[in-house]
Amino acid sequence: MAHLTKLKTYDIQNSNIALLGSDLEKHVREHAGDSESAWNEAGSKPGLRIWRIESFNVVEWPDERIGSFYDGDSYIILHTYKKTPDSDALWYDLHFWLGAETTQDEAATAAYKTAELDDHLHGLPVQYREVQGYESPRFLSYFPKFLCLKGGVATGFHHVTAVPPLDLQRLYRVHLSHGSGANNLLVREVSPEASSLVSGDVYVLDKGTQLWQFNTKASSGKEKFTAAEFVQGLANERGGQCDVIVYDEGSPGAGIFLSEFGEGVTLRDADAPEYLNVQPALIRISDARGAAAFELVGPPSRASLNSSDAFLLDNSSDPLGPAVYVWLGNGASLNERRLAVQYAQDYLNRKMVQLSDRRVEVAIPVVKMNEGNESEDFFQALDA
Repeated sequence: MAHLTKLKTYDIQNSNIALLGSDLEKHVREHAGDSESAWNEAGSKPGLRIWRIESFNVVEWPDERIGSFYDGDSYIILHTYKKTPDSDALWYDLHFWLGAETTQDEAATAAYKTAELDDHLHGLPVQYREVQGYESPRFLSYFPKFLCLKGGVATGFHHVTAVPPLDLQRLYRVHLSHGSGANNLLVREVSPEASSLVSGDVYVLDKGTQLWQFNTKASSGKEKFTAAEFVQGLANERGGQCDVIVYDEGSPGAGIFLSEFGEGVTLRDADAPEYLNVQPALIRISDARGAAAFELVGPPSRASLNSSDAFLLDNSSDPLGPAVYVWLGNGASLNERRLAVQYAQDYLNRKMVQLSDRRVEVAIPVVKMNEGNESEDFFQALDA
């Protein structure tokens, strides 16, 4: 088969991630053959495994890189666990994570191969669609420190280990996640410009031969400590051939750090997330007429679920863990099963257009589950 030209950057709102009937689906199918060797031992024992999509291939992410992601890539993450230590049964959380700069082909391949792994595990996993910057608390809980860097497979995913050029300017933001009681540390590479500087976080400016740490007044001790660890790690990778300087907001040296981003730069206040003040809604999904139709069925309750149908639980207004859940009854149609994530995305897109409201976040997690293998978060939202 002729090589496919790499597609444009993935657009969460306008892309057909379902793939069905597309040339990309045919290419992925032909490339994969009858089986995916990456799944041979997947889900056989408790633990965390990660794969990255590389030119339509599923490539295992090395253990020493777990917790590090690149914004130009797409990944598949499988969390296998036991609900009780003495149980023989294994349970699964299956995520695909899409970087902000990943391409359409990588994102769609990740979605397709995630569905393939779900089938390999007999439909037992709870499946999550994750987008950079909108990760679910469940996803972030796997990583004591979540590191998101610029770059990816197309750029060789280079991490600056040797002494880099003198004109290097990389800026990292260190902060805590606060969803559903989570307290995980997030290190995200951001654009080295004044608009990236937010009050309450810690920043690390990588200048190549110098590493500058800037502690804002409202940053926590844990954030400062983790930033210092991150800086020291970079310095160690370079054989100590760089200087480490720490600045504190309000100190005489703070202006030196801020002046790197322009004259008179000050920290801006963090953007407080806005949520529509609405309760969770339970919606029946039907594709009997060839396209997804959404019917509100009233206040959410377990009694409203019907094994013959597919349902969507809109919990996008939860400030601790906004999500849209898709529940597939045992009698749901084949298309409803295959297109569940796409239908949820279509629902979010329609909601944003209908309400003309910027608070409708179309990139929040989409969580898909089969009857009998529900997540605890789904039942908590349903019972709320």
